[in-house]
Amino acid sequence: MSTPLTDDINAIAIGADADSAQTHAHEATTSANADDGSSSNAATPASSEGQASRQSNLQRIQQRKLQVYNWPHNKKLLKLAIYSACQTPECNCNGWKTPAAQQTVRPNARTDNQPLANFTDPCRNCNHILEKHVTQLQGLSGAEINRLLAAVVDVENIFMSMHREDDQDTKRVYYFLFKLLRKCILTRSEPQIDGPLGQPPFEKPSIARAITNFVLYKFNALPQREWQTMYDLAKMFLHCFNHWNFETPSVRKLQVSNPEDISAYQINYTRWLVFCHVPAFCDSLPHYDTSLVFGRTLLRAVFKSVCRQLMDKCHSERDRMPPEKRVLVLNHFPRFLGLLEEEIFSANSPIWDPDFKQMPSNHLQTILDKTRTIKQENLKRSGSDVSIGGKRRRVEESDDVSERTVAEIVATISDPNYMCGPDALFQMQAPRDEAAKVEEQRKLIEFHVIGNSLTGPVNKQTMLWLIGLHNVFSHQLPEMTKEYISQLVFDPKHKTLALIKEGRPIGGICFRTFHSQGFSEVVFCAVTSNEQVKGYGTHLMNHLKDYHIRNNILHFLTFADEFAIGYFKKQGFSKDIKLPRAMYQGYIKDYEGATLMHCELNPRIVYTKFTSVIRRQKEIVKKLIDMRQKEVRKIHPGLTCFKEGVRSIPIEVIPGLREAGWRAARAAPEPQPDADPAPLRNIMHAVKNHGAAWPFLKPVDKAEVPDYYDHIKYPMDLRSMGERLKARYYVSRRLFIADMTRIFTNCRLYNSPDTDYYRCANTLEKYFQAKMKEAGLWDK
Repeated sequence: MSTPLTDDINAIAIGADADSAQTHAHEATTSANADDGSSSNAATPASSEGQASRQSNLQRIQQRKLQVYNWPHNKKLLKLAIYSACQTPECNCNGWKTPAAQQTVRPNARTDNQPLANFTDPCRNCNHILEKHVTQLQGLSGAEINRLLAAVVDVENIFMSMHREDDQDTKRVYYFLFKLLRKCILTRSEPQIDGPLGQPPFEKPSIARAITNFVLYKFNALPQREWQTMYDLAKMFLHCFNHWNFETPSVRKLQVSNPEDISAYQINYTRWLVFCHVPAFCDSLPHYDTSLVFGRTLLRAVFKSVCRQLMDKCHSERDRMPPEKRVLVLNHFPRFLGLLEEEIFSANSPIWDPDFKQMPSNHLQTILDKTRTIKQENLKRSGSDVSIGGKRRRVEESDDVSERTVAEIVATISDPNYMCGPDALFQMQAPRDEAAKVEEQRKLIEFHVIGNSLTGPVNKQTMLWLIGLHNVFSHQLPEMTKEYISQLVFDPKHKTLALIKEGRPIGGICFRTFHSQGFSEVVFCAVTSNEQVKGYGTHLMNHLKDYHIRNNILHFLTFADEFAIGYFKKQGFSKDIKLPRAMYQGYIKDYEGATLMHCELNPRIVYTKFTSVIRRQKEIVKKLIDMRQKEVRKIHPGLTCFKEGVRSIPIEVIPGLREAGWRAARAAPEPQPDADPAPLRNIMHAVKNHGAAWPFLKPVDKAEVPDYYDHIKYPMDLRSMGERLKARYYVSRRLFIADMTRIFTNCRLYNSPDTDYYRCANTLEKYFQAKMKEAGLWDK
């Protein structure tokens, strides 16, 4: 069965210009081998080679490129002349070719260490001298010359791989990429792969997302240690999948009889070669991880064969594994793959649902639930309706503002002519990041999340930016050693949000995300000194917040020195750590003399637009107030009743008072009898069962804390309060509130603010007050 896409793929065949292409490649590879005396620089993407061979090939390619980068400038031009068009008018030659006479003496040239050519040698094709092929390269920068030379090395590698390949489908793809890179060198452009193959990602959700969903869906109930084991197995499977050499369509035809499956596999195989496999050893081409751009179709097609070969390889190498890894791979991995196979081939598995909600694992959810009890209680009582005496009172419609009125106000304040006078030129309290946002809109600055990688190629621009960020951090953070900054900035586990201005980084935030724990650690944050006080720092942090919200990470932690505490406070960080210590202890780096700070993100806020939204809301409210004032700005005559002897009148009869918005006060609910212990018992029971009550359940043991009673003269605890409650000591709820408050006051008096006890006191006090208000017993 043939499809338009497969027809286009088959059309990528060695056509009429194949002889010309092979001639260019032959000139290039012969010249390359003559220059360095080696013919083993081309990568071999054969499926039979192991990981070690693959890595050695990649290392040889990088070494080859470094050698070429270190050549003299003239030698680089001689190399590029083979791939450069002749600049003589009306000449159609697309690359300098060695004269026939020189070809016969080339073997001796290698041994004599003589130059292969010079700028006056004529081209065998057009008979113009070599210099005419490089005149357009004379004014290029060194970086651009090196980029073209890297593409030349990649062209040579693709050509050698194409000639070693026996499979015709694969050979056609190699030839297509060979022609593409050859054209890019000729036109000095970036490779763009357009056409019927489409652009990554090809399916949603991706394989990586589905595997992550599988771990959360299938193993969410496991304890922390066992859940972490399954999480590690998922990462191992994805790593193997990203480096797997898939079988060719010709081999696939021998195993599958359905023509539609064969056609779909041929399309995905071609995409994999073009976007994943070949770019792994030819970094001039854009590279993508297989698990991030492919989805269910490819995984179903190759899963069984991949698992079979993977387990065969694990059994063959079992003797070389450490004991703990051997247990993991041979005992747990088969079970993991078996459960995964059921979900992959199931018609109704939720792991492929694009809207699958990724909830934290149970051991993390339990910890989070303890810290969110107060918020949940407040959410139950929140809403547009107010509960009074068991009934709900709807907000009066007369208090609402119609949508039409709001739309008219928005249209008014959006009018460029609305702001006039001094406010138009001298805005009061302009947001810190306003200037930075304007520069970003004008494309004067850009923001990019970048990082290093050990498993795939890193483009040159990213590496240059990382080096520039290293310099910024080194200058702005002199107390950090350059070696330590290098260790983190270039660590693949860390990423950096880079602020780019005029092509160079002027600031950035280096961070590391712990997905399993649900937070990110901010490691370095700096803006170069001559670009400070322009709002860049605030705009950087807002971009970082939006990036993490998109990735479902809602917590930041950082250690701030004394000079950075003010900045982090302005960005919403606090010394009150709301995350339980169990979630971050042992994960983040600890610094002497620094303060741990925490920031919780609100997923409903777009932080880069937050200030403009707030300012717009303030303008709307201001306009509404002006409109209301115009409506009620009516002068009523004075009251004359007092001259007639009236001592007082009801306030609601004063003319114009209701029109100005006055409303009669609601009748207060009947107070609960102070001596009734039933509501107090319920509140005491709720407080004792709260997750933050553990330090206050019983009196402080003097043997454990010898000096406690030297500082605390009037101790109190929940057990003592329970005994007093049973004895009907609390004849007034004020006594009950006073004893409960004394517990929290004593705790804060004895303990420092950075302790868990101090934080538990704050949390439990807020919970206690919320419960008292809920019961109608709080009159403070």
